[in-house]
Amino acid sequence: MPKESFLVNRIKSIGFAFKGLFLLIRTEASIKIQFVIAVVMTALGCYFGLSTTEWILQCLAIGLVMGIEGLNTAVEKTADFVHPEFDEKIGFIKDISAGAVMIVSIMATIAGLLIYIPKII
Repeated sequence: MPKESFLVNRIKSIGFAFKGLFLLIRTEASIKIQFVIAVVMTALGCYFGLSTTEWILQCLAIGLVMGIEGLNTAVEKTADFVHPEFDEKIGFIKDISAGAVMIVSIMATIAGLLIYIPKII
């Protein structure tokens, strides 16, 4: 079987990434909530006329939260697949993964407050 070209492999990879994105949004409640928050924050950014730097920070914060949530979901699904029954070690791994999401979410919230509180006041 001949090896596929670099370009064909990249196009397939992009297709797999979009498939994963849509699966994540369709199946995970936390991502749905974060997606709604992202839409609201984007609308607020348009309303308040964010600067380029503020847009960059907001986009990075949204991307980090949603990206880490995706990784958290992958860790949880993998752990459940490997060890479907309750196990303290698997629980520990899943808790750490969820904790990573919490850290990024708290920092994104702080960044949002730093951007929006001066505009609201």
